[in-house]
Amino acid sequence: MKKYTTIGGVALAAALMLTACGGGTPSGPASQKAEAAGGDISKLISINAKETKDLDQGGTVTLPTVDLGPDFNNSSNVGNSAATAALLTPVNPAGMSSGGIGGCWKLDFDGKAEPNKDFCEDVKSEIKDGKQTITIKINDKATWNDGTPIDVRTFENTWKMSRGEDKAIDIVNPGSYPFVDSVKAGANDKEVIVTTTQPVYPLEDLFFGLIHPAVNTAEIFNNGFAGNMHPEWMAGPFKVEKYDSTAKTVSMVPNDKWWGQKPVLDRIVWRQMEPSATIAAFKNGEIDATDARSLGRYKQLEGTKDAEVRRGQRLFAGGLNINAQRPALADVAVRKAIFTAVNRKALRDVQFNGLNWSEESSGSMMLMPFSEYYQDNYPVKDSDPDAAKKVLTDAGYTANDKGIMAKDGVPVSFKVTYFGEDPTRAAVTQTLQKQLQAAGMDVAVDQRGDADFQKVLGSREFDLTISGYTVGADATSGVKQFYESTTNENQLGDAELDAEIKRLATIADDKERNKAAMEVEKKHMAKYFSMGTLLNGPEIQFVHTGLANYGPSLFKSLSNVPDWTTIGWEKGKKK
Repeated sequence: MKKYTTIGGVALAAALMLTACGGGTPSGPASQKAEAAGGDISKLISINAKETKDLDQGGTVTLPTVDLGPDFNNSSNVGNSAATAALLTPVNPAGMSSGGIGGCWKLDFDGKAEPNKDFCEDVKSEIKDGKQTITIKINDKATWNDGTPIDVRTFENTWKMSRGEDKAIDIVNPGSYPFVDSVKAGANDKEVIVTTTQPVYPLEDLFFGLIHPAVNTAEIFNNGFAGNMHPEWMAGPFKVEKYDSTAKTVSMVPNDKWWGQKPVLDRIVWRQMEPSATIAAFKNGEIDATDARSLGRYKQLEGTKDAEVRRGQRLFAGGLNINAQRPALADVAVRKAIFTAVNRKALRDVQFNGLNWSEESSGSMMLMPFSEYYQDNYPVKDSDPDAAKKVLTDAGYTANDKGIMAKDGVPVSFKVTYFGEDPTRAAVTQTLQKQLQAAGMDVAVDQRGDADFQKVLGSREFDLTISGYTVGADATSGVKQFYESTTNENQLGDAELDAEIKRLATIADDKERNKAAMEVEKKHMAKYFSMGTLLNGPEIQFVHTGLANYGPSLFKSLSNVPDWTTIGWEKGKKK
């Protein structure tokens, strides 16, 4: 499942690639570029790796988060944000539906999946007579915090809540669950036998994230987590110590019920903060990491004592997130004109100004350019305001007395929403506004607070936002979330594309399946123009010196912590 995230703000409270900087003379960001297919992705992995025996036992890590709820069900549309997922990962890897670990599965840096033995000791698949049988051996010790065993009932409930059959359940993406025919106990309740109506690939599309059996109605799923974290329905190496909605903090401590590897840290603290406040907080030692994905933030943080820069590739795609259900953007000709008017390179130049980051291509919502399966599917190769006007003219629009393209007396008029106070984000928004205005559109800017991000995106209270989603290693799940007609939030698509999407899950060969997914995206973008990737971008983070096993992890972690049980402080650095 892909998570909402902003184009340049503090949507993830974590770091990326290590470049030693320290508290010395300001020197500016180091030069770096995105990797293309066949590139060396090891350049994008640096976590200050240390053996846990070489770390101080105990200590606290304090991290900022852009929003703290208000909905803590990360599998629902309202709770589907990268910030919420990062917050929940230490306390509920059982329930995570994306990132480096979740339910039955965990990912390596390159995105390859293997069973997460804390929950699923073994997963076997057999194809017979065109159908699939999946046998899952659950860890005997695996238990939810309230004492409920993680067994066949958990897996059956996960399937029933996720398959999309009950339209009242606000699930983000049913994925391959509609193809599951039954979930039953095998030799005992800790052995699960899953049968399907057709083969399902990749296998990790199923049970990457588990749902507690008590979360079994649309009412509980949709509304039960509003302002309530429900720690009793979680399972992980940490547990919620205290959620303080007034102070806007969550503290986490080691979970005495956890059966797996014990954590090094004795406390994690998350603080909801506006990005502007994180700069002083980091300099004062109140938080241990903060982002520097814009030049203004970088310059303010540069030279901080006992700090270093960690830098690499952000797993993000997006920019043009259009709400096609808004009347002003319902006409595909208007959306096509937006795509045609946008100069992606100019917007990247503004976003990356002074950061010494370069990328040649960012044209898929589903795969990063370094993936061997990637292709640039953006449907317009050359931006041109006159060409955008022609798109509208051909659709029956003419310029009114104010020079705004209009049809039947209704001008092309909408707002671009962005979040926070960062000057770079404002500059990107204003540049986009001018590009669209040059094509004869009446475009206003709607600035919202960072804390409004999850609510605005989840409830679709926007015309167009400069935002996007996290990117996975395989396009199979993403293509359904973004482009299947009954699943994508714009409800745009058709029977032909839906049939192609349904067929994808039956293709066993990874290369063939991802290529087919890329072709679906190419066709959908060129026909419906609802989502367009402007950029991927770097992850740049200032981190206090000595924090180990924390940094650029690519697909191994959504929150840039490959394993929360191993994160800690080098000896003598404990806080």
